[in-house]
Amino acid sequence: MYKPVVAIIGRPNVGKSTFFNKICGKRISIVDDTPGVTRDRIYADAEWSGHSFSLVDTGGLDSKSEDVFKNDIKKQAEIAIHEADVIVFLVDGRVGITPADEEVAYILKRSKTPVVLVVNKLDNFEIEKTYEFYGLGLGDPMPLSVHQAKGIGDVLDKIIENFKERDDIDEIKATKVAIVGRPNVGKSSLVNRLIGTERVVVSDIEGTTRDSVLVPFKYNKKEYALVDTAGLRRQRSVERVSIEGYSVLRTMSSIDEADVVIIVVDGSQEIISEQDVKVAGYVHEAGKPSVVVVNKWDIKSKKSKEEFKAMLDESLSFMSYYKCIFVSALTGASTGQIMEKVEESYQNASKRITTGLLNDLLHDAILNFEPPAHNGVRAKIKYITQASTNPPTFVLFVNDPKLINFSYKRYLENKFRERVDFSGSPINLVIKGKGDNWWKV
Repeated sequence: MYKPVVAIIGRPNVGKSTFFNKICGKRISIVDDTPGVTRDRIYADAEWSGHSFSLVDTGGLDSKSEDVFKNDIKKQAEIAIHEADVIVFLVDGRVGITPADEEVAYILKRSKTPVVLVVNKLDNFEIEKTYEFYGLGLGDPMPLSVHQAKGIGDVLDKIIENFKERDDIDEIKATKVAIVGRPNVGKSSLVNRLIGTERVVVSDIEGTTRDSVLVPFKYNKKEYALVDTAGLRRQRSVERVSIEGYSVLRTMSSIDEADVVIIVVDGSQEIISEQDVKVAGYVHEAGKPSVVVVNKWDIKSKKSKEEFKAMLDESLSFMSYYKCIFVSALTGASTGQIMEKVEESYQNASKRITTGLLNDLLHDAILNFEPPAHNGVRAKIKYITQASTNPPTFVLFVNDPKLINFSYKRYLENKFRERVDFSGSPINLVIKGKGDNWWKV
């Protein structure tokens, strides 16, 4: 499901990172009195009153700053503003309006994104100190003391009031495919290949997300849709700021909305980059079936397919189930097989195994390698059932869940994969103890 994006914006040292950490319930952003500590956008999941959203911390905006990174900070903040569904504009109630606040307010008024103006550092909750901030022209200023946790609930209520319903995405009954990867790996070219091939029928339905297009198409007589992918953005968003270079939030939203993900890597490179691994890691953690597409294989590489595959195996060892295909979006070589792999991965993620077969698989696995023991007590797996699909989630009932360690869970997963084709899809094993309900996973 799509999560609204909430960006925290403001000049340096107004308490943005402290506010961010308070909402997320853990220390993620570095908090320091020195302006410019937060240079990149930092993001985390948050929830309030049943609404989930992504919260983004940004660096302080101040054109007079002597920070050598101020231009990069400004670019990152502008991107966060552009990506956001709601903006929290934080100001310092003890200092009052500054020229830097006025600069930020000018940028925000141009963005046309809903803004929640928050006056922080009012430890005594002096409402009268908020009045001058009406001069920023951004609506009613809300009092806040992050350190004393005063006013946080009211601010969060105001934030979620500005969330727009996104039922439009879910109304499209099609398998949603996201194409993700770091910049310049050929995502746009692959999109064009997928929607331009003779076997694909495209219906030209413009998307309803703020700056993306959802493109339904047919493959093998089945309905699919490309979700928020590179090459399908409205031109004005590309002109305004280089989203492609800073696509973390966009990538995360695309993955969350998708049923299956195509992870694109550059086959002309000699290494698998850290960013490639991070993108794949998020797909894995989101529990999405996927296909790794090695693009640009027409460009002469020093590595053979076997060598490149070995490199992938090492870098993506946390998702050893991955499917891989080598293609060239430029020439079209092997691109016709991409959707075949997508179908296979999605079908494997949708498999439901009977309880009888599951217990046979479990029995054989235990005979081959007994569950671990601790202090003379051995783990006993009493029962197994499948709770859900996409990804396949299996619940194991044991005498003591603490006895089943990571290694044994990995062993069971490997044994299951030997008997059932779950390639392209992660598997989720949930360990339950006596008295636990199987459906609460």
